[in-house]
Amino acid sequence: MAFWDKLRDSTQTMQTQLMAKKNDLKSGAFRDASMAVCALVAAADGSVDPSERQRTATLIASNEVLQNFPADDLQRRFNAYVDKLTADFDFGKVSVLQDIGKVKKKPAEARAVIQIGIIIGGADGNFDDQEKAVVREACFAVDLSPSEFEL
Repeated sequence: MAFWDKLRDSTQTMQTQLMAKKNDLKSGAFRDASMAVCALVAAADGSVDPSERQRTATLIASNEVLQNFPADDLQRRFNAYVDKLTADFDFGKVSVLQDIGKVKKKPAEARAVIQIGIIIGGADGNFDDQEKAVVREACFAVDLSPSEFEL
């Protein structure tokens, strides 16, 4: 199986798993951690161009699990995280990972946040090494093994 097919199948499986837990994923910590991981993946290479920001925002708005929250609120939070990361990536990343870590006491939310990061990273068909690296860091922030997600 080609890498792209495996990535697509994996993200579809993750989305199905997320949908099964949609009603359990309504906390503010989950919302914030999800937007933080989306911003972290978008900024994985140290910058976010306007088209990448827009593409990620569109993916967020269309994700059924994230529709538990108002789209404009998600957009505002995502943009705030992106701004923090683009102002100073290394310092911003520490803060963003702290917000992601706030879901580690709820394993279902922690897994869902990581799955959302992988879905966002793979949405363009290219889950590159920089994106994988930041998702691995997010795994450590929520006390999950990256190997659980084949990272």
